[in-house]
Amino acid sequence: MQLQESINMALNAIRLNKLRSTLTLLGIGVGVFSIIGVMTAMGVLQNAIESGLSDLGTNTFQIQKYPAFNFNDHDNRNKFRNRKDITYDQGVQFVNRLTIAKYIGLEVWTGGKVVEYQNNRTNPSVGVVGENTDGFPTNNWNVQEGRAFTNQEVQSADNVAVLGSDVVTKIFPRGDPVGEFIRIDGQRFKVIGVLEKKGAVLGGNQGNMVAIPITTHLNLYGKDRSVNIMVQTANADVYNETLELSRSILRIIRQVPPGAPDDFEFFSNDTLIQTFNDLTFMIKIGTLGIACIALIAAGVGIMNIMLVSVTERTREIGIRKALGATKTNVLSQFLTESVVFSQIGGIIGIVTGSILGNVVALIMTAPPIFPWNNTLSIIQTPLMNFTALQMNITALIFCSFIGIVFGVYPAWKAANLDPIEALRYE
Repeated sequence: MQLQESINMALNAIRLNKLRSTLTLLGIGVGVFSIIGVMTAMGVLQNAIESGLSDLGTNTFQIQKYPAFNFNDHDNRNKFRNRKDITYDQGVQFVNRLTIAKYIGLEVWTGGKVVEYQNNRTNPSVGVVGENTDGFPTNNWNVQEGRAFTNQEVQSADNVAVLGSDVVTKIFPRGDPVGEFIRIDGQRFKVIGVLEKKGAVLGGNQGNMVAIPITTHLNLYGKDRSVNIMVQTANADVYNETLELSRSILRIIRQVPPGAPDDFEFFSNDTLIQTFNDLTFMIKIGTLGIACIALIAAGVGIMNIMLVSVTERTREIGIRKALGATKTNVLSQFLTESVVFSQIGGIIGIVTGSILGNVVALIMTAPPIFPWNNTLSIIQTPLMNFTALQMNITALIFCSFIGIVFGVYPAWKAANLDPIEALRYE
């Protein structure tokens, strides 16, 4: 009953002093808002990247000439640039030697192309990807209509194509594209299949592409390009073994001297996600630091408001003590008011921060992160791993801590007022 009465008195104090209370609540709200807003935005970005990276199938890793992320110095960039391409012939040798893999995809990309069908044209933004037959499962692509191309079509370098869903929407708004003929860079391709629609990643569209046999791609755009190799293992148990065997086989094929570093790079869904987390770690730490400073400043504001409140209610405190209220009663009353201030400000910060963070999700058409979500990771770093729900609960607990720490002195001052002097106060 005493706690309920203290909470009611705190809410009544907020109603009676709207402007002063609003400014105090904003102080707490801004601090929590900065934490939740940035972390939610980071979580949305991370989910979008994870969704994009999951294009690689389960238990799949990729081998390519360059690192997935390259933020190194000038010398390292030159080192990567001077590496020899992974040629198609080397890729074929790799496929023939690595017999324990479930699928081995070979892939090359060319972007910025226009796809034409009769009078319909796409924007010059379509990616044309050359694949072998195993490129479909290793990329986690499912054919929704028609079929994928066969080994015979790859060996013969046939002009066949499997369209992404976005390309179909643009040039086949009405009608079935399977069996029709399209043109890319003056070449005529028969459409044999349509890929299942995929989600958007980082503002892009995974369906804005056309898959053709890798041999056809090399004939059309030249063989002077590096091939990406995607390896999918039968299960997680043989993943590491397959990766190490792949390294050994490719070093032999590319004639890398013993003791020399690899002249190619491995990456998988997990390594790319970890790299992203490492890159954003300092941003998250910096945001937490700035938010903590903002919360401390808000705590000083709460202390100031509570001191003013104690002064204004000196006579009320005297009456309560005269009627039998103890120091503990008065202390708990003002501490409760301070915590209520902090909690309301924290809730405001969580709601507004979550809304702003999810605006990023709308822009990127990525899955949103809700404040009560306990499955998606909103912070994932070497030192921290919080879900959205855990982050919001932590924020509210920290707000309570701020309210208690900065409310102790005003509450102590109120509890130690002399009742006789308090009753005389005008």
